Amino acid sequence: MSTALLHTIDSPADLRRLSRPELRMLAQELRAFVLDSVSKTGGHLSSNLGTVELTIALHYVYQTPHDRIVWDVGHQTYPHKILTGRRERMGTLRQLGGLAGFPRRDESEYDTFGTAHSSTSISAALGMAHAARLKGENRRVAAVIGDGALTGGMAFEALNHGGADGGAGLADILVVLNDNDMSISPPVGALNKHLARLMSGTFYSAAREGAKSVLKGTPLYEFAKRFEEHTKGMVVPGTIFEELGFTYVGPIDGHDLDALIPTLENLRGKRGPQFLHVITKKGYGYKLAEADPVNYHGPSKFDPAVGLQKPATPPRPTFTQVFGQWLCDMAEADERLVAITPAMREGSGLVEFEQRFPKRYHDVGIAEQHAVTFAAGLACEGLKPVLAIYSTFLQRGYDQLIHDVALQNLPVVFALDRSGVVGADGPTHCGAYDLAYLRCVPQMSVLTPADEDECRRALTTAFRRDGPVAVRYPRGAGVGKVPDPGLHELPWGRGEMRRHSGLASGEGRRVALLAFGTLLYPALDAAQSLDATVANMRFAKPLDIDLVHELARTHDVLVTLEEGCVAGGAGSAVGEYLHAAGLTVPVLHLGLPDAYTEHGDPAKLLSSLGLDAAGIEQSVRKRFGVPLTLVRPAVND
Repeated sequence: MSTALLHTIDSPADLRRLSRPELRMLAQELRAFVLDSVSKTGGHLSSNLGTVELTIALHYVYQTPHDRIVWDVGHQTYPHKILTGRRERMGTLRQLGGLAGFPRRDESEYDTFGTAHSSTSISAALGMAHAARLKGENRRVAAVIGDGALTGGMAFEALNHGGADGGAGLADILVVLNDNDMSISPPVGALNKHLARLMSGTFYSAAREGAKSVLKGTPLYEFAKRFEEHTKGMVVPGTIFEELGFTYVGPIDGHDLDALIPTLENLRGKRGPQFLHVITKKGYGYKLAEADPVNYHGPSKFDPAVGLQKPATPPRPTFTQVFGQWLCDMAEADERLVAITPAMREGSGLVEFEQRFPKRYHDVGIAEQHAVTFAAGLACEGLKPVLAIYSTFLQRGYDQLIHDVALQNLPVVFALDRSGVVGADGPTHCGAYDLAYLRCVPQMSVLTPADEDECRRALTTAFRRDGPVAVRYPRGAGVGKVPDPGLHELPWGRGEMRRHSGLASGEGRRVALLAFGTLLYPALDAAQSLDATVANMRFAKPLDIDLVHELARTHDVLVTLEEGCVAGGAGSAVGEYLHAAGLTVPVLHLGLPDAYTEHGDPAKLLSSLGLDAAGIEQSVRKRFGVPLTLVRPAVND
């Protein structure tokens, strides 16, 4: 399809010069461009196809960037990026040095708030609206939030605040609910479109306020008020938002520009908190994505004419798949197991579990705080909850982890997916901090399996402990070590020696590499040229202090390796023990630096961070001056 009209749009100002028929043509071209672009780069697709018309309407009505639009999560902002001057850079999407997959303030003045985690938009927009009011700026603010993100408690905290005066006055804010999943088909259509436009217009508001002023003080006033609420409730499902203090409008068809634009124009001119409910369809305009929005949510590169295809050679199982299989096997063996996910059934590998054990499966929505305390409640009653959660999502339930789980020493297993570098999703999803923020919590244990088989064993070990345990594993596949199908444990709190240095005493500086997690394998590769000893530590907490002590006693230098932040991480645990034991062996800590890790190919990112075999070797030689002449054959156990 030709995108000639789209190529004349370099900013929303160009968009506002178009006629209504031209806007409809632009929507077709924009949708085609999004499909073509994502098919070449990979990325979020279904959500972006569903927000084309809504994006056009918002930028047409709101005077961006002076007016503010805040997108919740932000995986639906590709049309927004294309219309705000980044069309020609879409080929770099989610690649190292290219466009981010989510809004970023340092990328464009139109990205008013950086997002990627859910349910934050209303809070941020409310802050912006109150700031404009205090500064005396004639500025409008809109927050766009999906029905999924609205399950997050933070969204309701913001709604509760936004609809209350509280002495500061009501903010002029519009919340747009982008509803692409709830079954509200009857209200969508000509009648509802008419009601939405009527209710958002000045006539309806004037008539309603006029009637109130006439009736106020009479017995009919309360009756009229109740009648209005009940009558309106029969037409639109907005009672809860009205009760929170928002003027509710909708639902309207989110793919109909002739409904969206005049409704938004009416609402932009109104004061106080407004709530617009729009109905959209994920994958809209691309039949394959409409039929299967889940699999087309975040596809890799594909041919749009053919659709998603299974690879000719089956890929290696991912850590997520290893977890999903273990979960089913353990549930079969122990009926106390209950699985919990905060709205990440597919991402966390729980699809088969839900099918096989529906009564023991709980998707609590985007509510990480609730998920953690819900698990604590289950554990109090003798069950064995397993919370499958991304590393960065657990950050949102940190207080609950400390106060409700660890303080009471409850047996909850935290299966931490996406720990370490995540690739294209970038700094918002990079699991850099879990080792540091978990290691400092009393009674909390943390396992760092190095491969797929060890991951399964670590999960079994964690499940059979009588206390809180986290098992962290990265996104994607490991080295391809096929897991033993049994439910075997690891020796608690014990690492293992994987390679011994061949250096005899007095021949040179003996190096020991202490690897936590999947960096074991690049450490083994680097050890070949360094002739270093390699230990697979397995546990960040409890640390195998006997192994650390022995390595410190028999080696000249120690090097710790972790795919997590160096500050406060597993390497810090080694340093703390050495200090406490009075051991003064030099230590080099390698891991993620004190900076956010950008988006890009994971292998390239690890290389750029010096966490591949070549980088490890280079860092050791630079720090300790290990000479090249010390290359020796490996002596293995």
